[in-house]
Amino acid sequence: MTKPLDELIHHDETDDCPVCRAQSFVDHALIPAVAAWELNSELPRFSMALHGAAALLGIMLEEGVSRNDIDTAVAALLDDIERQIAEIETMGGPPQGTA
Repeated sequence: MTKPLDELIHHDETDDCPVCRAQSFVDHALIPAVAAWELNSELPRFSMALHGAAALLGIMLEEGVSRNDIDTAVAALLDDIERQIAEIETMGGPPQGTA
């Protein structure tokens, strides 16, 4: 994986970390907005997530990022997400009353 993509995956988890800010924006704004848009537009669940993610990754391909580097980066991110899900389930689920 190239250095620029690696820097977008591995970060320092500080307040100044641009990767942490991007993750926070996705978690707090983008995901709820996409879910609401799907629901209000009567689209199948996850349709926008799947096609939107693919389209955004396609832009990376158009910009010259190799398919292999994208595959490696996405696999690493999904591995992290699976670990987070397992941790949440071990702790008894997500915090209640945060909706």
